[in-house]
This record gives sequence, C-alpha cells and structure tokens, in this order.
Amino acid sequence: MSESIDLKHHLLLAMPLLDDPWFKNSVCYICEHNDQGAMGLVINKPMGIHLGDILGELDIEASHEKDRSIMQGGPVSPEQGFVLYHGDDQDVQNMVVNAPVRLTTSKDILSNMAQGTGPDDAIICLGYAGWEAGQLEAEIANNSWLTVPADEELLFHTSSDQMAAKAASKLGIDLNLMSSQSGHA
Repeated sequence: MSESIDLKHHLLLAMPLLDDPWFKNSVCYICEHNDQGAMGLVINKPMGIHLGDILGELDIEASHEKDRSIMQGGPVSPEQGFVLYHGDDQDVQNMVVNAPVRLTTSKDILSNMAQGTGPDDAIICLGYAGWEAGQLEAEIANNSWLTVPADEELLFHTSSDQMAAKAASKLGIDLNLMSSQSGHA
C-alpha cells in the first residue's frame, strides 16, 4: 500500500460502471486499511430483515430496537454479524475505527440494544467486504470507486437510500449525472 493512501474511516461510493451485484450502487465504510489489504462494511443495502429477527434466533428478549434494519455488509462471512457504532466505551472486544466510531462482533451489544441500553447510533451488518493488498487501490485506479471522508452525520443520521447521494454531494457530485463509461485523460 502506498504511504500516501489510508482509507480507514472513508466511504467508498460505487461508480456506475461497477456492476458486481454485491457492490452495485453501494456505499462501503472502510474499517481497516493497511499494507495487507482492507476491510469494510456495505452500509446502504438493507437485507429485508430486522434486529428483532436476529434477536429471536439468538434467544435474546427484545423490548427495543426490534425494527432496526440489518444491512448486507458484504460477501465475506455473510453469517457473521458486525455492529458499527458511535460510543466511548473501553471494551477490549471493540475496535476503534476512528474515535468515537467503533466496530464490534460481540453479541453483548445486541443484548444491550434489545434492552434499550445500547448505542442509538449504530449500523448492524451481516458479512463484510475484504480486499487483498493492493486490490482496493487498483479498483480505485480503475474508476470503480469514489472515496469520501466519512463523518458521523453520514454514517448514523442518513437513511440508507440517501447515503450515496449525500456522500457524493460532499464532493460536489450529482450521481444522477454520472456516466456508466470511464476513462483517463
């Protein structure tokens, strides 16, 4: 990985030419990016299931958050749950992505959310997106993705159907005007 590129805590916006069904029209939050590769979560593709459905499978009683949508996080380990959230806890099971944005795979956070004591600002995903060393950089160079610095407003306070447009607008881009063709000048 080049020293000049670090995409941790950035959003990837799929360009119109990216037609892979997992990533078409997606917004992917990059949780980790280093010389060994990258890991991210697609955060704008609801799966059509809700937290209540998952809590039932985990035998967790829920009095709150049952209707929260679950996102299709990516094609890798689709049975694995990830919670991206805003928090200042010091739990060692949680990875700090960019304080106060954290990532966890712990079921404890789901229990807390079900009881109304978990974070309000959270995105729950099943699966993740992964790239080998240099793969993401090559995809960006081939115009498959736009990169946008992430912020908590975009992550936690923007609906999934508006996320791509709002992220692109941070770059001064209207996605409706983008061509499905690419090239280099």
